Amino acid sequence: MYLGLDLGTSSLKALLIDDTQRILGSASAPLTVERPHHGWSEQDPDSWITATRAALAELGKTHASELAKVRGIGLSGHMHGATTIDKDGKVIRPCILWNDTRSYKEAAELDADPQFRRLTGNIVFPGFTAPKLKWMAVNEPEAYARVAKVLLPKDYLRLWLTGEAISEMSDSAGTSWLDVGKRAWDDGLLSATGLDRSQMPALVEGTERAGALRPDVASELRLPSGIPIAGGAGDNAASACGMGTVGDGHAFASLGTSGVLFAANNRYLPNSDSAVHAFCHALPGTWHQMGVILSATDSLNWLSGITSTDPAALTAELDDTLVAPGSEIFLPYLSGERTPHNDATIRGCFAGLGHESGRSNLTKAVVEGVSFAFRDSLAALAQAGTSLTRVTAIGGGSKSGYWLQALATVLNLPVDIPEGGDFGAAFGAARLGLIAAENADPFSICTAPKTERTIHPNRDLTGAFDEAYLKYRALYPAIKGAMS
Repeated sequence: MYLGLDLGTSSLKALLIDDTQRILGSASAPLTVERPHHGWSEQDPDSWITATRAALAELGKTHASELAKVRGIGLSGHMHGATTIDKDGKVIRPCILWNDTRSYKEAAELDADPQFRRLTGNIVFPGFTAPKLKWMAVNEPEAYARVAKVLLPKDYLRLWLTGEAISEMSDSAGTSWLDVGKRAWDDGLLSATGLDRSQMPALVEGTERAGALRPDVASELRLPSGIPIAGGAGDNAASACGMGTVGDGHAFASLGTSGVLFAANNRYLPNSDSAVHAFCHALPGTWHQMGVILSATDSLNWLSGITSTDPAALTAELDDTLVAPGSEIFLPYLSGERTPHNDATIRGCFAGLGHESGRSNLTKAVVEGVSFAFRDSLAALAQAGTSLTRVTAIGGGSKSGYWLQALATVLNLPVDIPEGGDFGAAFGAARLGLIAAENADPFSICTAPKTERTIHPNRDLTGAFDEAYLKYRALYPAIKGAMS
C-alpha cells in the first residue's frame, strides 16, 4: 500500500493505493485561510498537522488494515508559501500563502535584478517565496532575524513526519531562489533577500527518498515506522504525475477555477517575457512549462452570479454543436491575467454587445474568451520552443461538451477526455511514494489514463475562430490604454 498526502489551500487530502495503483480510499479534512489585512492570505502551519491527523483518522475507520501495510508516502502541496522556522524548529509566524499579494513592491524590486529571470526562468511574482522574505525583512525585522529555515508548506509536513528539512525540485522552483536549469539553490539569489544556503532545506528529486517516518508519529497515525517519504511535488507537478503528463510534449489543459496549460519537457525551456512558468518537474531530468489563466471557470461562475443561473445550466443553453463566434467578445481578466500579459491591474470586459445579445450569447462569449486565453498560453509555449500535438482536458469545464469543442477548434488540436477516475495531486503523490519505496521506474508508474473519447477541431469553423481570436487579441491593448 502507498499513501499520498496533498496539502491544498482549503483541505488536506489523504489517498491510499495498492501496488496495482488501484485507489482503495480517500479522506480529507478542511483548512481555513486567514486574511487579516487587504491582500494578505495566511495559514497556521500547525493546522496542516491537525488536518493530516484528522484525514488519516477518517481513512483509518474503513482502511485500518491497509494503512498498516503502507510502504511509502508521497507529499504534494500548494506552492510558494513562506513557512518560517526558528533554530528550535518552531514556527515563527503564520505561513504567507501563494495568493498573498502584500510583497508586490519587493517582487518588482527583485524582478528588476536581471539574475532572477536569467537563473530562475521566471518573473518574480508577488506570490513567490523570495519577495515574502524580503517583505519580512522590512516589515517584521525581529521575526526575520529569527529565521533558521524557510520551508514550503508540504515540506513543513515532512519536518513533522520525519524530523528533517528537505524539499524537492518542482516546489523549490517556485521560490525564486532555485537555479532551475541546474536544479540547485543559487547563492546570489539567496543573498538578494539576505539569506544563505544554511537557511534552505536539502534538495532531492521528487522520486527520491526524503526522510523516514518517525516512530512516535507512526504510532500516532497507525502507520509502519521508518517507511520512506518521497520528495513529492508541488501541486501542479503532482497532478501531472497523476495524469501521466511526464513525457516530452505531453500536455493537459485544466479548466478549473483558474486555467493551466501544462506541458512536460525533457529540457529547460524558459520564456519569462510571456509570463510562462518554467519549473522543474517531479521526475529527474525533466522540466515543465505552464501558462496560467487566472479566471477560467471562475469567469463562468461570475456570469452565473450575475444572471442567477447555475453554471451548468448556462452551458446547457448552448447548442450541442459548435457554431461560429458572434459579435460578442469577452476578455476573462476578472482578477488580472498571468500569461501572457503579467498584468495584475487589467480587468475583463465584454465588447460587441447589441440588443440581440441575450444570456446564451454572453455564455458563449465567455466560453470562447477563456478558450482564446488558452490559445494565448499555447502561443507563449510555442515561443519557448514547445510544440504540442494534442492535450488532455481536465477540470470542471471539461464536463461541457460545447466548451471542449470550442477549445479543440481554438487550439486547433485534438482534445482527449480521460476515463473517469481521480488523477489529481494526491494520486500523483501516492505514485511518487510508490516509486521512492520500491525504487521503481518513474515513467512506467506515471502512465496516462485511458482515453474515453477525443474531441477534434471543427475544420469548417477554424477560419471563423481564427478571425475572432484576432479581434480578441486587439482588445487587450485597447482597454489597457483606456485604464492606464
